[in-house]
This record gives sequence, C-alpha cells and structure tokens, in this order.
Amino acid sequence: MTKDPLVVFTPSGKRGHFPVGTPILTAARQLGVDLDSVCGGRGICSKCQITPSYGEFSKHGVTVADNALSEWNAVEERYDSKRGLPKGRRLGCQATVQGDVVIDVPPESQVHKQVVRKRAEARDIIMNPTVKLYYVEVVEPDMHEPSGDLERLREGLKAQWDIDVPKADPHVLTHLQQALRKGAWKVTVAVHQGHSDSVPSIMQVWPGYYEGSIYGLAVDLGSTTIAAHLCDLQSGEVVASSGLMNPQIRFGEDLMSRVSYSMMNAGGAAEMTAAVRDGMNALFTQIASEAEIDRALIMDAVFVCNPVMHHLFLGIDPFELGQAPFALATSDALRLEARDLELNLHPSARVYLLPCIAGHVGADAAAVALSEAPDKSEDLVLVVDVGTNAEILLGNKSKVLACSSPTGPAFEGAQITSGQRAAPGAIERVEINPITKEPRFRVIGSDLWSDEDGFEDAIATTGITGICGSGIIEAIAEMRIAGIVDASGLIGSTEQVGTPRCISDGRTHSYMMWDGSAKGGPTITVTNPDIRAIQMAKAALYSGARLLMDKFDVATVDRVVLAGAFGAHISPKHAMVLGMIPDCAIEKVTSAGNAAGTGARIALLNSKAREEIEATVRRIIKIETAVEPRFQEHFVNASAIPNSAEPFPILATVVTLPDVSFNTGGEAGGDGGRRRRRRG
Repeated sequence: MTKDPLVVFTPSGKRGHFPVGTPILTAARQLGVDLDSVCGGRGICSKCQITPSYGEFSKHGVTVADNALSEWNAVEERYDSKRGLPKGRRLGCQATVQGDVVIDVPPESQVHKQVVRKRAEARDIIMNPTVKLYYVEVVEPDMHEPSGDLERLREGLKAQWDIDVPKADPHVLTHLQQALRKGAWKVTVAVHQGHSDSVPSIMQVWPGYYEGSIYGLAVDLGSTTIAAHLCDLQSGEVVASSGLMNPQIRFGEDLMSRVSYSMMNAGGAAEMTAAVRDGMNALFTQIASEAEIDRALIMDAVFVCNPVMHHLFLGIDPFELGQAPFALATSDALRLEARDLELNLHPSARVYLLPCIAGHVGADAAAVALSEAPDKSEDLVLVVDVGTNAEILLGNKSKVLACSSPTGPAFEGAQITSGQRAAPGAIERVEINPITKEPRFRVIGSDLWSDEDGFEDAIATTGITGICGSGIIEAIAEMRIAGIVDASGLIGSTEQVGTPRCISDGRTHSYMMWDGSAKGGPTITVTNPDIRAIQMAKAALYSGARLLMDKFDVATVDRVVLAGAFGAHISPKHAMVLGMIPDCAIEKVTSAGNAAGTGARIALLNSKAREEIEATVRRIIKIETAVEPRFQEHFVNASAIPNSAEPFPILATVVTLPDVSFNTGGEAGGDGGRRRRRRG
C-alpha cells in the first residue's frame, strides 16, 4: 500500500502524511503549524503565503519533484495581479499536496510571528494580541430557521474557526444587520479574546472582507511626560510614536507635591484626573493624525505608570500614598474599557493596566521587569529606570528586589539655572579640557562639536538655548574630572581653578560654558545650586540601588542597565563619575531606551506576556526606602562626587579624579553659604 505524500514544514520541523489534494493550510492546521489566515482559507486575505522548496533534502529524507504542489490557480493569479506575490510564494489555502514536499512558512505568515526589536540583546516580541480579525460566512435566515443574526454569526465563528464567542459588545448590535446584508452574509469580525476572568466578545463587524488593520496603544504615563506608541495589531509594527508633557505638572513637578495638592485642595484629585485624561485624549488625536488612521480603529491600549499616576489616572485619590505604609487601592492588573476612563478610542476599546509591585513601585517598574527580564538573568543585573521618580530593580534567576527613589526633576533639566527639556538647541554632550579648562559641546539638532568648522552655520536655525538633562550630567562630571568642581560639589574660583570661566556668583562660583550675550542669546552657566540639585537627585538614585545591594550582600553588580527615555542618553562614564550608579565595568553599562514603554508594547502585542508579568510581579520583593535605616547613611555618602565612603576602584582604572578642595571655611565658595542654601 502506497503511503500518502509527506509534507515537511520549516522552520518548525513538523511533518505528516496527507492525501493528494489536501490544501497546505489544512495540513498546517492539522499538524499545529503556525500558518496565519484571517479569511479561513477562502483565498482573500493572503496571510497564508508559503514557499515550497524543490530538490533533494537528505536531512528530511525526501526528494521534492517540480509537480509536488498543484498548479498555480485562478485565485492566486487574481491576487498576484492585484497585489503581487513575492517570487516563489504560493497561497497555502490554494496550493494542494500532489507529492512529497518541503514547505517553508516565512515569518510574516506565522500566526504568532516575532517582531524583532532593534536592540540585539532584547527579546523578540511574539505576536499574540488580545484582539484578532476573523472572516466569517454566515448562514442566511429563512422562515424555517428564524434565529437571530448574532446567534448565526456566533455559530459561524464556532463552525469555521472553532472559537466560542458568547457575547457581543452593545454597539455591535446597532450595525450588525446592515453589515451582514451589505456584505452578502460575509463579514469580518474583530473579537476580543478574553482572559482567565472574562469571556470573548465581538467588538466590531465589517461587511465583506475587511482589508484594513486594527490598532493598539502602548502608553507610558510618566510624572513629567506621556509617551505613546501606536501599533498595528496584525503586524506588530509601530506605525507612529508621540508624546507630550503631562498636564499635571502645573499642580506640582514631583509626585509628592501632587499628593499634597490633593490633600490641601477639595476636589484636587478629580482636577488632576481630568487634566491627565484630557492630555491623553489630545495625544491620541495627535498620534492617530500622524498615522493617518481613524482613532476609532484603536481597539486595545496598555498603560504603565507609577502608583501616584496610576491612582490619579483611575480617579482614585492618592492620599494613602502620601503616608506610611503607602497603601495602594489595588496592586493587581486591571482590565477595563476605554469609556470607563473617558478615553476617546473605539467604542468598546479595552484597556489593560499592568500590575503595581507595592507602595511607590508601580506598573512602570513591572513593565521594565517584563522588558529587561532580570528574573531570567544568570548574572546580577541592576536595572535603573531614570526619571522624576526612579524605579530600581536588582536581581537574577534567584530573586528580584525592587524599590523606588524620588530623584525629582533635576535630571530632566528642571531646577537647573540654564536647564531645559531635550529639544533642538539644548546642549546634550559636553567635554572639558583638563589643562585649559575650556569646554566644547554638542547641541540637539547638530552632529558637530562647538569647536568644529561649520558649527555656527549648523545651529543657525536653533541657536544655543540651554542645557538638557544629559548635558548637565556630562557637564558636572567633566567639571569634576577637570578639577573645576571638588568632591563635595563646590566650584572653585578663577584663582583656585586657573580659568576666567569660573565667575563669582554671590557667595559661591559658577562655570560659564557659553557666553551668548554678544549675539543676543543666553549665557549658559553651571551654578553651585545646579550641582547641589544634581547631587541630591543622584544621591537618592544611588542610595536606592545601594540598599538593594545590601539586601543581596554584595558590593558590586555584574552589569547595569539604564532605562527610561532619559536613561538612553546618559553617558555611562559620566554617570559613574557623578556616582549615579555603582562601580562597574563601563562596557557592562548599557542603555535599554524606554524600557517601560517597551514593556507596555510587549504586553499589548502578546497577551501571554500579561499573564507572565502578573506572575513575575508576585515574586518581586519590594524594599521600602523610607523605612530602611541605612538609606540616610548611603544618601550622605552618595552626596559626594562620586562617593565619600566607597572607592569606585573600577572607575579609577578609567579616569583619575583630581584631589582638590575649594572649601575655604566661610569665604566665597565656603560651607557657610551652602548651609544657608540647604535650609532655604
């Protein structure tokens, strides 16, 4: 008895024997091969493209003849003439088995396709969104079978796709009958897949085969900025990204000032909730406009945020987060509908908020854990999400610890004399000659350094407007390396340092980086209060990391990951000179970009990742810095540049910091002025 032809699928390696005439799509389904199809094998969607291979395959023990598949047919010809099939491709629903054959399923044809991230060290995202499209042929009603249209649509989904969809969102019923009749009883349906504590639901019905796409939002709701990525829920592609300043800033730049505003003003929490929701809707209108899509096609959204933002976004008064024990109203993941939060998206768009870890360690830290996966690391990794409120994770496969540290807005250019947000014209890179003490710098919008030919022409449109967060960090670190600033954070005088750029500024001194007065521009200086603001911010950041290291009983870490939109622009060497991060080999300090935003995108595109992070968060051990007795000790030590108690031996092999002191005991630059500033 002759065996049926052997069909081998790559890259999965799955194989099986099938009768002549079996469609490749059918064979793939029976073997559990990841071959996509929205139309269910009707030759409409082209999602099931495959590439047959011919010749001898000793690895698989088969020889594939030229006629192993059925001939090119009219459906494939029609599709190819309209949209074009890549050379060598066939449609899996049309090509049938005629002999032994090896079939390659290209990445874009896989159901759970991988979206490759740009950074090589990051994990791929497996496409498995919660909202999916299905093409369905519905049995027409007649006098003998007078069941409702919705019931017959559900029967079609069960018969053709083997999925039970018990309900439809209320608005679907208002246009269901028109869609069925306009599409001649053929429709495309968007189905929300449901999860462990909910059931699948029909979200939208289009007449006929819907050739467009549906979209989702991954949103990082930060204290200072709101960033959003608009993703195609079928391809995983980020089709637009945008951001805006959090409108709540007018109520206070840091989280605790917003909590205070809520405590001291009746209706303050509701006022801040309305502000952030209005800002969110403005952002969504903007991002849909940039992508040239209808905002009503945004059917899913994932949000990550710190606990105070989490509560204010949900309309919860953050009062309890302002006092020990910093109790959250809820720390679990939340599954809501956009209309519950007054968000103007699809009429029944879903919203998922990642779980908070505890206290002031929020869903943004959970998103960083999902993106950077410290719990899967063999070596001990410190992940620092740098922002107005820093989230810090330390861990490996054995355990993961987490804490938050209130760094304030100084790292983002706020509270800095010449500080500004990162925008064209802002100084972002700084180098200072340790001999001459002369600076050179680069500004956002130009690749040239300030001492290079063509620099003035390159910045003619933007000018030099200020200094952003990465610029102030590099400036102060370079000033320390050049001996302009001492370990305590004092700037020396012209006589002490040997440069007229050190100018008297009240009872202290400032360093003039750029004099733009001759051209009607600003003079960019770094002042002692600027340095003090950065010292306070970096000391808070370092102390949090050091507390977690204490809990691990280690003095060093194997590697450091700087996360956050701002973290992506920090120079590892300068961060270590400042003492922002622990002593570590500089090549082991990497940037993860906006890891919280990436975690949100993973959760948006892969529903299984939501379950994964919910389980992971329950295992993360939260450390509350406010009640840790050693926090203050670490903070005092970390106020020095880089640190008054820890030697930083690895850094010492890369850079030598001058042993200078500008504390003259009460004269200009002395400690007396600093004490008064601290009280004020």
